[in-house]
Amino acid sequence: MSLPSIYQHKFAEKLTILNDRGKGVLIRMYNIKKTCSDPRSKPAFFTEKTMEPSIKYINKKFPNVDARSSTQHLGPVHKEKAEIIKVLNSYYQSFVDVMEFRDHVYELLNTIDASQCYFDIHVNYDLTKNYLDLVVTYTSVILLLSRIEDRKALIGMYNCAHEMIQGSGDPSYARLAQMVLEYDTPLKKLTEEFGPHSKAVTSALLSLHFLFVRRNQSAEQWRSDQLLSLISNSATMLSPASSDVVSLAFRAGFLLCHGCLSSNPQCLELWKLGLQGSLYISLIRDDALQIHKVTEEFFGSLKGYGKRVADVKECKEHAVAHSGQLHRNRRAFLRNAVRELEALLSDQPGLLGPKALCVFVALSLCRDEVNWLLRHAEHVTKTKTPEDYADSHIAELLFLMEQLRTLVHRHGPVIQRYHVQYLARFDALLCAHLFQNLTVCPEEESIIMSSFVSTLSSLTLKQVDKKEKFDFSGLRLDWFRLQAYTSVAKAPMQLRESPDVGRVMNLIMFHSKMLDSLEELVVETSDLSAFCFYVRPFEKLFALTMEEPAMLRFTIAFPLICSHFAHCTHSMCPEEVRGEGTLCVSGGLPNPGPPSRQPLTHSVPLFLSPGKLLPKHCASTISKARNKKAQKQPPKKGEPERDKPGAESQRKDRIVVTNMDKLHQMLSELSLSINHVPSFTVFEHTVTPSEYLSSHLETRLNRSFVLMASYNQATQEIARPSEVLAGLRSYLAFIQSLGQFTCMDSSRIIRNVLLQQTQPLDSSGEQTLTTIYTNWYLEGLLRQASTGAIVLSPAMQAFISVPREGEQSFSAEEFSDISEMRALAELLGPYGMKFLSDNLMWHVTSQVVELKKLVTENMDVLVQIRSNFYKPEQMVSLLPRLTSADNVLKRMTIIGEILSFRSMAQSGLCEVFSNRCPFLMGPIECLKDFVTPDTDIKVTLSIFELATAAGIACDIDPALVTALSNLKTDSSSPEEEYKSACLLLVFVAVSLPLLASDPFSVYSIEMDGYSNNIHCLAKAIIHVSAALFTIHGKNIETHLKEFLLLASVSLLQLGQETDKLHSKNRESISLLMHLIVEESSFLTVDMLETCFPYVLLRNAYREVHRAFLLNKLPAH
Repeated sequence: MSLPSIYQHKFAEKLTILNDRGKGVLIRMYNIKKTCSDPRSKPAFFTEKTMEPSIKYINKKFPNVDARSSTQHLGPVHKEKAEIIKVLNSYYQSFVDVMEFRDHVYELLNTIDASQCYFDIHVNYDLTKNYLDLVVTYTSVILLLSRIEDRKALIGMYNCAHEMIQGSGDPSYARLAQMVLEYDTPLKKLTEEFGPHSKAVTSALLSLHFLFVRRNQSAEQWRSDQLLSLISNSATMLSPASSDVVSLAFRAGFLLCHGCLSSNPQCLELWKLGLQGSLYISLIRDDALQIHKVTEEFFGSLKGYGKRVADVKECKEHAVAHSGQLHRNRRAFLRNAVRELEALLSDQPGLLGPKALCVFVALSLCRDEVNWLLRHAEHVTKTKTPEDYADSHIAELLFLMEQLRTLVHRHGPVIQRYHVQYLARFDALLCAHLFQNLTVCPEEESIIMSSFVSTLSSLTLKQVDKKEKFDFSGLRLDWFRLQAYTSVAKAPMQLRESPDVGRVMNLIMFHSKMLDSLEELVVETSDLSAFCFYVRPFEKLFALTMEEPAMLRFTIAFPLICSHFAHCTHSMCPEEVRGEGTLCVSGGLPNPGPPSRQPLTHSVPLFLSPGKLLPKHCASTISKARNKKAQKQPPKKGEPERDKPGAESQRKDRIVVTNMDKLHQMLSELSLSINHVPSFTVFEHTVTPSEYLSSHLETRLNRSFVLMASYNQATQEIARPSEVLAGLRSYLAFIQSLGQFTCMDSSRIIRNVLLQQTQPLDSSGEQTLTTIYTNWYLEGLLRQASTGAIVLSPAMQAFISVPREGEQSFSAEEFSDISEMRALAELLGPYGMKFLSDNLMWHVTSQVVELKKLVTENMDVLVQIRSNFYKPEQMVSLLPRLTSADNVLKRMTIIGEILSFRSMAQSGLCEVFSNRCPFLMGPIECLKDFVTPDTDIKVTLSIFELATAAGIACDIDPALVTALSNLKTDSSSPEEEYKSACLLLVFVAVSLPLLASDPFSVYSIEMDGYSNNIHCLAKAIIHVSAALFTIHGKNIETHLKEFLLLASVSLLQLGQETDKLHSKNRESISLLMHLIVEESSFLTVDMLETCFPYVLLRNAYREVHRAFLLNKLPAH
């Protein structure tokens, strides 16, 4: 059957579609405005200098741009016309969408006016709300369009490129260009457009009077009315909450229909009330309208509006003086009220059924206040009361909002069970009663009303128990249609004549949303996605919260807000979803995210406390004790007296709160915040706070450990390994205690960080302790040892510094004694020690390469010496022919220094291993002991490699064998390499007598070594020869015996030396033979006795000891 004309208008469907379409168009305009205002995102040709004349020409001639005859001005456009069409197509079509949207809005508003629709928010809520939403959206689109500075250039350039390619301009260009010109002064054009609709808009706005006034009351009025309080009247606690509607955000609608301000006092009152509440209103997101300035400028351009301009100025002064304090007091009230509400609902979640509306009212009030603060904190830069626009307690309000949202999500079934019964047992009966008492009810309306009753009556609890999906969208659309049918002037049934029907049905629609649209309602009333666009206020509020100890437990609210950001997108702007999602997850979260820096920053005193117990800090205490014992007066002026370690824990009264107590409290509060949620989702990315904290802690710990070393590459200054280890243990103890506060895996963090510190670079590509200490020991200690500034003392098992006049040197023994090597091994671990060993071996191999070159230079002479060493006459003529003998000894000494340091480091590693895992060291040592000279060399090296990794000393150094085996070149044969190795030992052996002439070659009993480190030759000779002959598969013992024979002959010949200078330190040099035998497991004293009489060694020791005693006698 044919429907009457009132049914053919389809107001409900058109308003629904146009509102959604308008939101999409508005977001498109916002996206274009933001894109074109940023040089980094603006189309590339808009920033090219060659295109500037064309853009200026298009803006000047717009809309009459002649693309054919203006080749001189539009040449660059012609060159890039294809690219321009490709890039600007989406921009141009967005402007066309605005034009089409305007056409549809025109048509619908004119039809509504012609139908003389009646608007009352209390009766036909959906019709009034959607009508006002459409007016607001349309106004926002036009105002935003006028704010796009490049709109003419975008449209004109696209049309020029289109005409150059297609031969004619775009069909929509003429109307689109005219529309853009009309809205150069948007308010003037909008007021002309809304002149015919003034009556409808005014009536809709006036129906908001009661709601808007109640919504904008002061905190004192809210408090006196006991707003949001469930316990103010316990008798009504289980009574269902009722309200006409969740109030709408009031817009400056009277600006478009300003004629009613003079004719209707109620309109004037409502308009003034709106102007007094805010300085800025939001068009969309962070694009705000300075309402007083815009209104004043617009009214100032109209004749006879001087009084209205005065009203605007008065309202602005009132807003500047009072709005900030008003909203600050509201936020304070809401914090207390919502805290009470959340506590009661958490304890008694069953109240969520009857009091669900109260929850949504609370959420919407909090949302409005937070958005007001964001908007004004961004735009109000100069004010006498900055505290009104910065709230250090905002985190608690945000946290309470999240708690209410969580309660609604968690107890959704509770809400559903209550409202299913309420709809079926009360609302359905009430509807049937009201519909039966209607005097007029046409057939179409009767069918819709009957469907309401039948749908509601069929609801049962079993549907909730079975978790069936409810869908009342059709029911709500039918009610929207019914409002449209019964709100036109000529409708047979007038809804205004039965206001109870409208109020009851509006409440039923809200109840239906409790079943199928709970999430949408939560988003509608508590969406804080505006934070995504107010980045500076977001970070500022977060920083203020971190400075407020009482608010630390609520800081998780800031990252949780990021989960709201997905709600601000629209399907008409898909590229924005990708852009905002990436921005939020990769760039936005680290700033307002979980406070990963704060635990470390706040707990620095906890790390420093164990450092006070280091031995170096006891000097001042010892000095004071000695002065007190000697009864010396302390100097009047000096360093302030330091507290003894542990003084921070002493107190006379537990009520006294120390700084350490405050730090622990802050840690506890932050940990509560991080533990609040296991994870949350941001743009399809799952964020886990504990993992987020763990990753940042790993990075911070790596940097902190490196900073503790205090390494200065220029001055080669560094902290002792034992001090760094003490600080590291303090950090790790803190991380373990932090793991007890939070849900993070502290053991995993410690493992990851310590493992990274054993590698050359950490996960961020930064240097680690391993790299720093390896470089320092090579450059700072061993390099100075090669120059004689540092000497190895076997007696002290450390390198010691040799004081020199005019030079400041560090104490090498403080960095190389047993305790420091043990600490170094703990810091670097097995992997780090292997890295150190590999670097040491590289330096050894570089010295061996140079030694082989020297051997090659003296090859012929060395071959003759090896064959005739027992012929003194020939040796006398051959030895002077050797060149660079001093260089050979120097390089062998350097090798010995390196290997000695490595041996000390290995012993530290062995001690650490023995303490940490003795059950593992036992089998390794046992396996090493089973190795015999008859064991296959590959098996031997494998076992020795295992033992070396644990720090156990071996007869053959597998690392040295590997390093030297890599020196083989393709040009030399194995026989030549073997010959070179044999001659190297010959070269060293016959060069030993040269050391006797060195004044520093004096054996020191105190040091158990020589001042020029030649005692390191023993280790170099033994280990290098063992490695070389292992590589060539020769007998090590045989070649070492040959070396002993050659060296003995050379040293014995010193006794026949007539020049006393050449044999000055003959006794000290003779002791080298004993040191070589002691160093090697392949040689024995009996072997030495066959070629170098032990009596000579005994006499040498006696002479050295006698010289030492003589030097200690006082001079007379």
